[in-house]
Amino acid sequence: MSNSLPKQFQHPFAIDKKYKKSVAYFSMEFAIDQSLKIYSGGLGFLAGSHMRSAYDLKQNLIGIGVLWKYGYYDQFKKEDRSMGALFQEKIYHFLEDTGIKFTIEINHHPVWIKAYYLNPETFGCAPMFFLSTDLPENDYLARSTTFRLYDNDPSAKIAQCMVLGIGGAKLLDELNYEPEIYHLNEAHALSAAFHYYKKTGSVADVKKKFVFTTHTPEEAGNEKHDINVLNNLSFFAGLPLDEVRKITGIEGDVFNHSLAALRLSHKANGVSKLHGEVSRDMWAGYENICEIDHVTNAQNKKYWADAFLEKARISGDEEELVARKKRLKQKFFEVVADQTGKLFKTDVLTIVWARRFAEYKRPDLVTRDIERFKKIAENEKFPVQFVFAGKPYPMDYGAINVFNHLTFLSKDIKNVAVLAGYELKLSRQCKEGADVWLNNPRVTREASGTSGMTAAMNGAINLSTNDGWIREFEDHGKTCFVLPIVDHHLPTYEQDAQDLANLLDMLENEVIPMYYKKPKTWNKMVFNSMNKVVPFFDSARMADEYYTKVY
Repeated sequence: MSNSLPKQFQHPFAIDKKYKKSVAYFSMEFAIDQSLKIYSGGLGFLAGSHMRSAYDLKQNLIGIGVLWKYGYYDQFKKEDRSMGALFQEKIYHFLEDTGIKFTIEINHHPVWIKAYYLNPETFGCAPMFFLSTDLPENDYLARSTTFRLYDNDPSAKIAQCMVLGIGGAKLLDELNYEPEIYHLNEAHALSAAFHYYKKTGSVADVKKKFVFTTHTPEEAGNEKHDINVLNNLSFFAGLPLDEVRKITGIEGDVFNHSLAALRLSHKANGVSKLHGEVSRDMWAGYENICEIDHVTNAQNKKYWADAFLEKARISGDEEELVARKKRLKQKFFEVVADQTGKLFKTDVLTIVWARRFAEYKRPDLVTRDIERFKKIAENEKFPVQFVFAGKPYPMDYGAINVFNHLTFLSKDIKNVAVLAGYELKLSRQCKEGADVWLNNPRVTREASGTSGMTAAMNGAINLSTNDGWIREFEDHGKTCFVLPIVDHHLPTYEQDAQDLANLLDMLENEVIPMYYKKPKTWNKMVFNSMNKVVPFFDSARMADEYYTKVY
């Protein structure tokens, strides 16, 4: 096996000596560009920024992902404005056919996999390979494995993980390329470790190669399957079950993917300082797991930050900052008008809640005391405009109901808008148009969260519960507004009630009065926030730390 890629896939730059160790980064999703729709949310946004920074820093890293034929889904509004999910074929002329085809075994059948290549110069990212089973050699079931990101059928999702893991590892064999490190971004690609173990027969060799990033702060969120189902599907790359149990230390029928990843890696990391602590605490009772450090998530400023706002930040020009922010709000409100028929005003405080719709993130929290919420939104002297956006998992009917509830609520309140199609482009527009970026997950449930970082890069002030990355950024009243921590051992309805009361109090007593009565103080806070979010929360720092702390 060679330690360099075939010539046509090599990095288009001289590798920086600091980053010469070769790494293959496996991720189920990557948000590289709006035109490449193979991501669902934060995990993809993070991986996309990582790949861009790997290119900027001239690192010896490649990305391996899956080419999802229908993407995650296209979000739209139906006739009654309730949410719809459209699964439409995606076509990418900018991807190159590598000519590489091979099979892996899934459920005792050979499944053909084809590899596509994303040239680093196309979007300014690491060299990337995307795997597809959508080939005429496969039957429909095999072809459909790479149709939809995160298939809701458990066996189909396991097969998807095998395409990424075993398929990704086999791709490296086909390239005759042996990277020094296999980086698993979440445990989806864990099956790569079993493929590699088959080659060497040594757990020590596997551990030397593998590192693991965990994004899930609660045990229930870590993927588990019946070990016999996994075995029948050939998840363990043909290894006998007794040997799988021996090398993973998993004895019962429940196979915990994250636990196995922690036992087959030499280093793991959480994605914020707090999440590192939560993860070490969570896995403390388990034997033979690797050290769990942390590398706080970050986003690629070069991609995300508006160039004119950034210029105003560097020069400290308040007048320029205010003028540019007003222009960006105006452009964002054209999107609001187009989607909702509502004409928002640039001189009105605008609060945006936008990210993946999930129960613990509580998208509708601010509206749950509807009388107080309406009073805030409809206040004639100091009005507030609210924008909500985000994509629930298409089979998460609870989250879809919340999206629909907010949409129907917005029909009766002129200062509330709910937008569809929250992808990279709309995400950027939301951040450019927001004065306040609202984030209110239940504390300890958000491993990191990153949307607030890119909002801060675009002159929005974070209003957040004290969770994830905010703990490393917060300076209440100077860089952001942070809610007091409520006891997370309380029943969730009590936590929610306390957080809601604190959130509405903070809006009424601190946020709104400062915006309207003390614009100079507000602008100073915007500058403080923009200055503090870089360089620490720029993904250049994160990509560097993976080399210095994890690889």
